[in-house]
Amino acid sequence: MTAAPAPTIGVDFGTTNTVISLTHGDDRARLVRFTLDHRELFAFRSALSFHSLQGQGGAPDERVIEAGPWAIEAYLEDPLETRFIQSFKTFAASQAFTETRILNKRYQFEDLLAAFLLRLKDHAAGQLDDLPPRVIVGRPVTFAGGAPNEALALTRYEEAFRRLGFSDIRYAYEPVGAAFFFARQLKRDATVLVADFGGGTSDFSLVRFERDTDGTLRSTPLSRSGVGLAGDAFDYRIIDQLVSPELGKGSDYRSFSNNLPIPQRYYAAFARWDQLALLRASKDMRDIRALERTALEPDKIAALIEVLDGNHGYALYRSVSSLKEALSSQAEARFHFEAGSVHIEKTVARTEFESWIAPELSAIENAVGEALVQAGLTETGVDRVFLTGGSSFVPAVREIFLRRFGAEKIESGGEFESIASGLALIGREKDLDLWTMRAPR
Repeated sequence: MTAAPAPTIGVDFGTTNTVISLTHGDDRARLVRFTLDHRELFAFRSALSFHSLQGQGGAPDERVIEAGPWAIEAYLEDPLETRFIQSFKTFAASQAFTETRILNKRYQFEDLLAAFLLRLKDHAAGQLDDLPPRVIVGRPVTFAGGAPNEALALTRYEEAFRRLGFSDIRYAYEPVGAAFFFARQLKRDATVLVADFGGGTSDFSLVRFERDTDGTLRSTPLSRSGVGLAGDAFDYRIIDQLVSPELGKGSDYRSFSNNLPIPQRYYAAFARWDQLALLRASKDMRDIRALERTALEPDKIAALIEVLDGNHGYALYRSVSSLKEALSSQAEARFHFEAGSVHIEKTVARTEFESWIAPELSAIENAVGEALVQAGLTETGVDRVFLTGGSSFVPAVREIFLRRFGAEKIESGGEFESIASGLALIGREKDLDLWTMRAPR
């Protein structure tokens, strides 16, 4: 009797969300689900919070660590006593990031990732007990950052996953995981372009899929390309166009007899809502408060101060996400942000939004072209195009592929689960070296 295949686990550790998928000795991948406030979810926010207990009589270095949506809740409940970190995947390949100090304790990247994974496991309520020794971890084609060190990132991943008890840790490109998820539906051999849009990166892989006479699915990687931007960059464009000007960006203040521009660096923090609390705690905040007295438009600086003092970053993020989602299905939508006395409302046409993100769209299209050139193919040589990830819903992003490849070749589905499920299913393959890699020694 042939032994049943061992259970496998795939981990899609994303910039915005993390998704876990399991097989139980069969050819079906099942997502790990979490319960929060009687709601079931499988996309676990890639966030951490460290809450100080000093104000509640605890020791100065005593802390409660939370992850996912529970981290967001902890931060919103007590932002002044909570250090909140999200999108920390963007630091994985950064040599400049060596450690961060949180409540008098040093944390390296692998410490943050291990803490995150351990809390995720706790919230899985038994679904991740008795883990198999092997895990297939997704990795981007191009890590985020100006000069990403791929080997450093994988070494950091390795250390974090070993702390969970894994002894056989393998890595697969995230779009390859998505490709495997999709390729199992193919009826014939095909060359597939997979476009994976995450929060921080957009990755593209061209893969040739063929089946042997015994039905075994084999792949030949043809090319890979990527660019370190995606959904987060779209969000920032919305904030930069709609919100920051209402909070003083582009206006002037009076210095002696001169009019000078409000420093742009105050608004760079809006690229990530959790950074606003750090801005409030920085020395820049004293200067911002002083600007209200000399600004030519003091009401706008007062609004900026109120947004920062009131810790309204998360509410802003929700408003931006709602607009982006609405513009995916409507020609125009209403942006609405209200926090305290700050009220920003404007109707936005989809064409406006597309003009704001034009630089990102151009970079994405260039990366697609690069993948084709590397593979020595033109658009006619691609049989199927599989779009996955949240930003694949943005019409202007889809239009790139519709225009270049034609609607008949475009496939989508499982936009948030395809990578994790594909990774878990790859773990069942007889020859894992065809699909995966190990961290450098």
